[in-house]
Amino acid sequence: MGSGRGVASSAGAKAKGAARPPPPAAAAATSCIYLDWNATTPVYPEVAREMTALMGCWGNPSSSHALGRPAKEAVDLGRERVAKLINATPGEIRFTSCGTESDNWAIYAGVKRARLAGVAMPHVVTSNIEHPAVIEALKAFREDGLLEYTEVAVDSEGLLPLDAVAAAFRDETVLVSVMHSNNEIGALQPIAAIAELAHERGACMHTDAAQSLGKVDVDVKALGVDLLTVVGHKFGAPKGVAALYVSEALGDDFPSFLHGGGQEGGLRAGTENVLMIAGLGKAAEIAHEERAAIQDNMRARTAQLEALLRAGLPGAEVRTNGPRDAALRLPNTLSLSIDGLQASAVLAELSEEVAASAGAACHTGAASISSVLAAIGLEERFAFGTLRLSVGRSTTEADVAEAAKRILAKVRL
Repeated sequence: MGSGRGVASSAGAKAKGAARPPPPAAAAATSCIYLDWNATTPVYPEVAREMTALMGCWGNPSSSHALGRPAKEAVDLGRERVAKLINATPGEIRFTSCGTESDNWAIYAGVKRARLAGVAMPHVVTSNIEHPAVIEALKAFREDGLLEYTEVAVDSEGLLPLDAVAAAFRDETVLVSVMHSNNEIGALQPIAAIAELAHERGACMHTDAAQSLGKVDVDVKALGVDLLTVVGHKFGAPKGVAALYVSEALGDDFPSFLHGGGQEGGLRAGTENVLMIAGLGKAAEIAHEERAAIQDNMRARTAQLEALLRAGLPGAEVRTNGPRDAALRLPNTLSLSIDGLQASAVLAELSEEVAASAGAACHTGAASISSVLAAIGLEERFAFGTLRLSVGRSTTEADVAEAAKRILAKVRL
């Protein structure tokens, strides 16, 4: 009877919508060493504290009364901090929900401005290793008859040749969208030179700097870009907040992507996410103030990781993907290809011990190689043996030593 009552009680509780237990905290997985910082970063403790302190700040930032003003001040501070990180003015920062929204908005706005100016079929130049937020948006807008676009191929190091970019321009080219750095191989593109080409031909320049912020210096004035994507969860802020830098040189007629209220200078409707914006701002402040120390730690840990893995594979053929010149790569990113390795299988075995990504996978007998590795012409035998490893602000020497030990213990060539 007791057992029966327990089952009935449980069923009844579920029927009444009893609260489900929360998911296990990430802290429970502290034995798993994190080497996947390019996928996302942990929320920095300082960011969490600042957001927690604002939990009682629930007023609408558009309201001028006593409860709305503190919320507006938090949004304003976040805007100032993000602007400082990229050497912009606060008025050039527009908050969004994610990098995908920022990228889509940049493309949509650049093309719509051109159509309003009389360009019948605007043309966009991009690369063949862009994030899906750019490539899929271009495909969708092309299907809607809004634009045409050309993908410029990168070289074997993942870099865009300037002459190939120049050759892709048409009379109707109105926008260039090229990522600042690549999340897989760390290639830093010559954005300033590409922006100069774009402006010489009367086109706007957009760059997705999601992977670069918090890892290398990003200065919109030095780069000469008109639009730049900022993504919070790539450098210590929570997921669900991003920004789009819109140069004041573009004027007041920049097209909106979301319509409704007059938030974000009338360009992006929707009540601002105060807590998330505050978190993004704090992360931007940390990235700016600690940039030298963070970058130094990233370089040291990446070099240590590569040296340990290579030393542990004396008889294997190992390649490092991306630019040969380390100055042209993100300091935290290591794409290492090992001939004969099945990287996805190794990482599956290590999923509770080391968090990382592979460059290729095999599902139900079908090979799936990263589009980036395919674009640089990496042979299949190396692509399937590619480990995508990335370190971050809090990665320690001990973390790297232990991670390398765990990876090498699973390698069977």
